[in-house]
Amino acid sequence: MKSFEELVGEAEAADVDGWGFAWLDGRATEQRPPWGYAGLLSAQLGTLAQSADTAALDIDTGGGEVVDEAPVLPPRMSVTESWPPNADRARERLGPRGVQVVETHGAGPLPFPDQTFDLVSSRHPVSPDWAEIHRVLKPGGRYLAQHVGPASGFELIEFFLGPRPVERAARDPHGPDGEVAAAEASGLSVRRLETARCQMQFFDVGAMVWLLRKCVWWVPDFSVERYADALRELDAGMRAGRPFIAHSSRHLIEASRLS
Repeated sequence: MKSFEELVGEAEAADVDGWGFAWLDGRATEQRPPWGYAGLLSAQLGTLAQSADTAALDIDTGGGEVVDEAPVLPPRMSVTESWPPNADRARERLGPRGVQVVETHGAGPLPFPDQTFDLVSSRHPVSPDWAEIHRVLKPGGRYLAQHVGPASGFELIEFFLGPRPVERAARDPHGPDGEVAAAEASGLSVRRLETARCQMQFFDVGAMVWLLRKCVWWVPDFSVERYADALRELDAGMRAGRPFIAHSSRHLIEASRLS
Protein backbone atom coordinates (compact mmCIF):
# COMPACT_ATOMS: atom_id res chain seq x y z
CA MET A 1 0.00 0.00 0.00
CA LYS A 2 1.17 3.53 -0.74
CA SER A 3 2.20 5.80 2.09
CA PHE A 4 -0.32 7.88 4.01
CA GLU A 5 0.97 11.04 2.33
CA GLU A 6 0.70 9.51 -1.16
CA LEU A 7 -2.86 8.25 -0.61
CA VAL A 8 -4.04 11.56 0.81
CA GLY A 9 -2.29 13.56 -1.90
CA GLU A 10 -3.96 11.55 -4.66
CA ALA A 11 -7.36 12.00 -3.04
CA GLU A 12 -6.90 15.75 -2.64
CA ALA A 13 -5.88 16.14 -6.27
CA ALA A 14 -8.63 13.97 -7.75
CA ASP A 15 -11.70 15.44 -9.45
CA VAL A 16 -14.87 15.31 -7.32
CA ASP A 17 -17.31 17.02 -9.71
CA GLY A 18 -20.36 15.15 -10.98
CA TRP A 19 -22.09 12.28 -9.25
CA GLY A 20 -20.00 9.33 -10.31
CA PHE A 21 -17.96 7.25 -7.88
CA ALA A 22 -15.65 5.31 -10.20
CA TRP A 23 -12.60 6.80 -8.45
CA LEU A 24 -13.40 4.56 -5.47
CA ASP A 25 -13.11 1.34 -7.48
CA GLY A 26 -10.77 -0.97 -5.60
CA ARG A 27 -10.62 1.45 -2.66
CA ALA A 28 -14.13 1.20 -1.23
CA THR A 29 -17.33 -0.77 -1.79
CA GLU A 30 -21.02 -0.13 -1.12
CA GLN A 31 -23.80 -2.67 -1.36
CA ARG A 32 -26.56 -1.60 -3.73
CA PRO A 33 -30.27 -1.68 -2.86
CA PRO A 34 -31.99 -4.72 -4.34
CA TRP A 35 -34.44 -2.84 -6.56
CA GLY A 36 -31.85 -1.52 -9.09
CA TYR A 37 -32.90 2.11 -9.37
CA ALA A 38 -31.04 2.94 -12.59
CA GLY A 39 -32.71 0.00 -14.33
CA LEU A 40 -36.14 1.02 -13.11
CA LEU A 41 -35.63 4.57 -14.36
CA SER A 42 -34.30 3.39 -17.72
CA ALA A 43 -37.37 1.19 -18.17
CA GLN A 44 -39.81 4.00 -17.41
CA LEU A 45 -37.97 6.48 -19.64
CA GLY A 46 -37.94 3.87 -22.40
CA THR A 47 -41.70 3.41 -22.13
CA LEU A 48 -42.24 7.16 -22.42
CA ALA A 49 -39.93 7.29 -25.44
CA GLN A 50 -42.46 5.21 -27.38
CA SER A 51 -44.88 8.16 -27.50
CA ALA A 52 -44.37 11.41 -29.36
CA ASP A 53 -45.76 13.84 -26.79
CA THR A 54 -44.24 12.71 -23.49
CA ALA A 55 -41.93 14.58 -21.12
CA ALA A 56 -39.80 13.67 -18.09
CA LEU A 57 -37.88 15.59 -15.45
CA ASP A 58 -34.95 14.44 -13.31
CA ILE A 59 -34.41 16.58 -10.19
CA ASP A 60 -30.96 17.09 -8.61
CA THR A 61 -29.42 15.16 -11.47
CA GLY A 62 -25.79 15.65 -10.42
CA GLY A 63 -23.72 15.27 -13.57
CA GLY A 64 -26.57 13.48 -15.34
CA GLU A 65 -24.97 10.07 -14.80
CA VAL A 66 -28.12 8.10 -13.99
CA VAL A 67 -30.24 9.62 -16.75
CA ASP A 68 -27.47 8.96 -19.25
CA GLU A 69 -27.63 5.24 -18.46
CA ALA A 70 -31.04 5.08 -20.17
CA PRO A 71 -30.62 3.82 -23.75
CA VAL A 72 -33.52 5.97 -24.98
CA LEU A 73 -35.14 9.12 -23.61
CA PRO A 74 -38.58 10.70 -24.01
CA PRO A 75 -39.05 13.34 -26.72
CA ARG A 76 -38.76 16.06 -24.05
CA MET A 77 -36.29 15.37 -21.26
CA SER A 78 -35.28 17.97 -18.68
CA VAL A 79 -33.02 17.86 -15.64
CA THR A 80 -32.26 20.28 -12.82
CA GLU A 81 -29.05 20.75 -10.85
CA SER A 82 -28.03 23.46 -8.37
CA TRP A 83 -24.28 22.83 -8.03
CA PRO A 84 -22.63 24.69 -10.95
CA PRO A 85 -19.77 22.21 -11.58
CA ASN A 86 -22.31 19.37 -11.71
CA ALA A 87 -24.60 21.39 -13.99
CA ASP A 88 -21.67 21.87 -16.36
CA ARG A 89 -21.03 18.13 -16.34
CA ALA A 90 -24.70 17.45 -17.03
CA ARG A 91 -24.64 19.81 -20.02
CA GLU A 92 -21.57 18.09 -21.43
CA ARG A 93 -23.04 14.64 -20.92
CA LEU A 94 -26.72 15.17 -21.73
CA GLY A 95 -26.72 18.17 -24.05
CA PRO A 96 -25.74 16.07 -27.08
CA ARG A 97 -28.76 13.88 -26.38
CA GLY A 98 -31.10 16.87 -26.58
CA VAL A 99 -31.72 17.11 -22.83
CA GLN A 100 -32.63 20.49 -21.34
CA VAL A 101 -30.33 21.18 -18.37
CA VAL A 102 -31.72 23.82 -16.02
CA GLU A 103 -29.42 25.23 -13.35
CA THR A 104 -31.43 26.05 -10.23
CA HIS A 105 -30.45 28.18 -7.26
CA GLY A 106 -31.41 26.59 -3.97
CA ALA A 107 -34.94 26.07 -2.72
CA GLY A 108 -37.82 27.49 -4.69
CA PRO A 109 -40.46 26.54 -7.23
CA LEU A 110 -39.46 24.25 -10.06
CA PRO A 111 -39.01 26.43 -13.18
CA PHE A 112 -41.65 24.62 -15.23
CA PRO A 113 -45.37 25.17 -15.93
CA ASP A 114 -48.11 23.21 -14.19
CA GLN A 115 -48.81 19.67 -15.42
CA THR A 116 -45.76 19.46 -17.70
CA PHE A 117 -44.32 16.00 -17.04
CA ASP A 118 -45.42 12.40 -17.32
CA LEU A 119 -42.56 11.35 -15.03
CA VAL A 120 -40.53 13.13 -12.34
CA SER A 121 -37.53 11.25 -11.00
CA SER A 122 -34.58 11.76 -8.68
CA ARG A 123 -31.78 9.75 -7.16
CA HIS A 124 -30.93 11.22 -3.76
CA PRO A 125 -32.78 14.54 -3.99
CA VAL A 126 -31.56 17.21 -1.59
CA SER A 127 -35.03 17.82 -0.14
CA PRO A 128 -38.07 16.75 -2.18
CA ASP A 129 -40.69 19.48 -2.49
CA TRP A 130 -43.80 17.35 -2.72
CA ALA A 131 -46.14 20.21 -3.59
CA GLU A 132 -43.93 21.19 -6.51
CA ILE A 133 -43.59 17.61 -7.69
CA HIS A 134 -47.38 17.29 -7.65
CA ARG A 135 -47.76 20.62 -9.48
CA VAL A 136 -45.50 19.79 -12.44
CA LEU A 137 -46.82 16.25 -12.92
CA LYS A 138 -49.63 15.65 -15.36
CA PRO A 139 -52.72 13.88 -13.98
CA GLY A 140 -51.76 10.23 -14.01
CA GLY A 141 -48.07 11.17 -14.02
CA ARG A 142 -45.59 9.26 -11.85
CA TYR A 143 -42.81 10.01 -9.39
CA LEU A 144 -39.92 7.54 -9.15
CA ALA A 145 -37.03 8.18 -6.78
CA GLN A 146 -34.40 6.69 -4.54
CA HIS A 147 -34.02 8.74 -1.36
CA VAL A 148 -31.39 8.82 1.35
CA GLY A 149 -32.89 7.50 4.57
CA PRO A 150 -32.34 8.19 8.28
CA ALA A 151 -28.86 7.93 9.84
CA SER A 152 -27.20 7.18 6.52
CA GLY A 153 -23.44 7.06 6.91
CA PHE A 154 -23.61 8.11 10.54
CA GLU A 155 -20.86 5.72 11.65
CA LEU A 156 -18.53 7.73 9.41
CA ILE A 157 -19.93 11.12 10.40
CA GLU A 158 -19.72 10.38 14.11
CA PHE A 159 -16.21 8.97 13.81
CA PHE A 160 -15.07 12.47 12.84
CA LEU A 161 -17.59 14.66 14.68
CA GLY A 162 -18.54 12.59 17.71
CA PRO A 163 -22.09 11.57 18.73
CA ARG A 164 -24.80 13.50 16.91
CA PRO A 165 -28.11 12.52 18.57
CA VAL A 166 -29.86 15.73 17.52
CA GLU A 167 -28.88 15.28 13.89
CA ARG A 168 -29.96 11.63 13.99
CA ALA A 169 -33.35 12.64 15.34
CA ALA A 170 -33.68 15.41 12.77
CA ARG A 171 -33.55 12.85 9.96
CA ASP A 172 -36.62 11.00 11.24
CA PRO A 173 -39.24 13.22 9.49
CA HIS A 174 -37.38 12.53 6.24
CA GLY A 175 -37.49 8.77 6.71
CA PRO A 176 -39.75 6.52 4.66
CA ASP A 177 -42.93 6.92 6.72
CA GLY A 178 -42.54 10.67 7.02
CA GLU A 179 -41.98 11.06 3.30
CA VAL A 180 -44.99 8.90 2.44
CA ALA A 181 -47.15 11.08 4.67
CA ALA A 182 -45.78 14.27 3.10
CA ALA A 183 -46.22 12.96 -0.42
CA GLU A 184 -49.81 11.93 0.18
CA ALA A 185 -50.60 15.23 1.91
CA SER A 186 -49.53 16.97 -1.31
CA GLY A 187 -52.01 14.95 -3.36
CA LEU A 188 -49.81 12.09 -4.54
CA SER A 189 -50.71 8.44 -4.08
CA VAL A 190 -47.75 6.32 -2.97
CA ARG A 191 -47.99 2.87 -4.52
CA ARG A 192 -44.57 1.41 -3.73
CA LEU A 193 -42.15 1.85 -0.85
CA GLU A 194 -39.07 -0.28 -0.22
CA THR A 195 -36.20 0.27 2.21
CA ALA A 196 -32.63 -1.01 2.41
CA ARG A 197 -29.62 -0.62 4.67
CA CYS A 198 -26.39 -1.23 2.78
CA GLN A 199 -22.87 -1.80 4.05
CA MET A 200 -20.00 0.48 2.99
CA GLN A 201 -16.35 -0.54 3.38
CA PHE A 202 -13.30 1.70 3.01
CA PHE A 203 -9.95 0.02 2.36
CA ASP A 204 -7.59 2.98 2.20
CA VAL A 205 -7.54 6.44 3.73
CA GLY A 206 -7.53 8.10 0.31
CA ALA A 207 -11.02 6.76 -0.32
CA MET A 208 -12.25 8.44 2.84
CA VAL A 209 -10.60 11.77 1.98
CA TRP A 210 -12.04 11.73 -1.54
CA LEU A 211 -15.55 10.90 -0.35
CA LEU A 212 -15.55 13.63 2.29
CA ARG A 213 -14.42 16.13 -0.33
CA LYS A 214 -17.31 15.05 -2.54
CA CYS A 215 -20.07 14.67 0.10
CA VAL A 216 -19.29 17.92 1.88
CA TRP A 217 -22.45 17.86 4.02
CA TRP A 218 -21.23 14.82 5.99
CA VAL A 219 -18.33 16.59 7.71
CA PRO A 220 -18.83 20.25 6.73
CA ASP A 221 -15.55 21.53 8.16
CA PHE A 222 -13.48 18.67 6.74
CA SER A 223 -9.87 19.20 5.76
CA VAL A 224 -6.92 16.84 5.93
CA GLU A 225 -5.12 19.21 8.26
CA ARG A 226 -8.04 19.57 10.66
CA TYR A 227 -8.66 15.83 10.90
CA ALA A 228 -5.11 14.56 10.46
CA ASP A 229 -5.12 12.54 13.72
CA ALA A 230 -8.40 10.81 12.87
CA LEU A 231 -7.22 10.05 9.35
CA ARG A 232 -3.96 8.57 10.60
CA GLU A 233 -5.96 6.40 13.01
CA LEU A 234 -8.06 5.15 10.10
CA ASP A 235 -4.96 4.58 8.02
CA ALA A 236 -3.33 2.47 10.72
CA GLY A 237 -6.43 0.27 11.03
CA MET A 238 -6.74 -0.20 7.30
CA ARG A 239 -3.08 -1.17 6.99
CA ALA A 240 -3.71 -3.76 9.69
CA GLY A 241 -6.50 -5.29 7.59
CA ARG A 242 -9.47 -3.58 9.27
CA PRO A 243 -11.56 -1.69 6.71
CA PHE A 244 -13.74 1.09 8.05
CA ILE A 245 -17.39 -0.03 7.93
CA ALA A 246 -20.45 2.20 7.77
CA HIS A 247 -23.99 1.79 6.46
CA SER A 248 -26.04 3.76 3.99
CA SER A 249 -29.82 3.98 4.26
CA ARG A 250 -31.95 4.13 1.11
CA HIS A 251 -35.62 3.93 0.20
CA LEU A 252 -37.43 3.63 -3.09
CA ILE A 253 -40.63 5.60 -3.58
CA GLU A 254 -43.05 5.33 -6.48
CA ALA A 255 -46.10 7.58 -6.47
CA SER A 256 -48.62 8.97 -8.92
CA ARG A 257 -50.74 12.05 -9.31
CA LEU A 258 -54.34 11.00 -9.58
CA SER A 259 -55.89 14.33 -10.53
